[in-house]
Amino acid sequence: MYKKTVLNNGTRIITHQMPERESVSVGVWIKAGGRYESQENKGAAHFLEHLCFKGSPKYSCRQIKESIEGVGGSLNGFTSEEVTCYFAKLPRAYLDKAIDILLDMTTNARLNYRDIEKERFVILEEIKMHKDIPQSYIHELLDELMWPGHPLGMPIAGFERSVSRIRRKDLVLFQKEYYHPANLVIAACGSLKHNQVIGKVESILGKKTSGKRVEFRTFLQSEEKEKVKIFVKDTQQTQMALGWYGLKRNHPDRHKLALLHIVLGANMSSRLFNEIREKRGLAYSIATSIKGFVDTGVFLVQAGVDNEKLDVVLELILREMQKIKTINISESELHRAKEFYIGQLHLGLEDTLEHMFWLGEPYLVLNKTHNLKEIVAQVATINRVQIRALCQKLFLGENLRLAIIGPIKKKKEIYERINNYK
Repeated sequence: MYKKTVLNNGTRIITHQMPERESVSVGVWIKAGGRYESQENKGAAHFLEHLCFKGSPKYSCRQIKESIEGVGGSLNGFTSEEVTCYFAKLPRAYLDKAIDILLDMTTNARLNYRDIEKERFVILEEIKMHKDIPQSYIHELLDELMWPGHPLGMPIAGFERSVSRIRRKDLVLFQKEYYHPANLVIAACGSLKHNQVIGKVESILGKKTSGKRVEFRTFLQSEEKEKVKIFVKDTQQTQMALGWYGLKRNHPDRHKLALLHIVLGANMSSRLFNEIREKRGLAYSIATSIKGFVDTGVFLVQAGVDNEKLDVVLELILREMQKIKTINISESELHRAKEFYIGQLHLGLEDTLEHMFWLGEPYLVLNKTHNLKEIVAQVATINRVQIRALCQKLFLGENLRLAIIGPIKKKKEIYERINNYK
């Protein structure tokens, strides 16, 4: 189904032919992200991602954008905890041009001093913006609790102090250390031929030599006592996020966790949405999410509530988490969750860009690809007892952390409630 090739210098290429599509999507995936940094250079991966769009000796900043957008395509990039990705989706006739631009801007970025100083200011404004948005900043506070003193617990964009002191030599060193063939994956999906992609990539990267693959510091669950972080701010609404240590990327129970996420808070049919919003009208926004890394993960419940209703909503959420640990979910809930999970996968994989994301990240990080037929078969075997067993394993008091932003007055009661949760 998926075709893979590894060049002599270690560059990995993976493609999926979707001949009925008019588009192609291609991504350059780099094994570098926030957790590869230290407190001193925090934000370097994100800083470098911004600068790669500023041009190379071959393509100016404007040429990079116009070459893709000028033919009806889209171009973007992102930095996460474990990867950096640069990608484009465009009409299939322009695949070669997209590969040429993406590989040139990432491996030959000029890192001009003037661009660095301008983008430093932009990123500092980005950091301030996130702090001003409670729905965004709440995640940083929770990360600090979940992974204290570890790069996972630090913001991907960095701190104002770390971004302010990153210099060109630091960015050049970071690029040299991580942006080399053995640390790259090129993924492409759509109306294409595998050999076409190989030929184009090899013509650009074939003569480049590889460096060493750098490993990150693994996470050991914290023994620290701090479970609650409250940021007092005069807001019209209180934002809160509860996190339990979850599962790593490739954990055997990851599909069970996905079904649990769907039952609890992934959509409008979920328990928390129904209990908090539909039945009681206590929140506009209430949802769960899951995130998995190579060695750890988190199960998150996030809600924005009326300042006077925080205690009530917190109690209801914790009650639902206790309930799902003690009583099996219904057969109808399990059936709907399975249908939603598989249905969303099928719908997502119809799109060339979503399929490219599906291929690129696991191939880069785990050196493997997902298999939809295997997932469908595995999900079919999951039962209610297994879901409850997973809840009993994850939703423990020792695994719980809580972050809150708002005009909080009753701090003592909140600390007691979380510390008493079993």
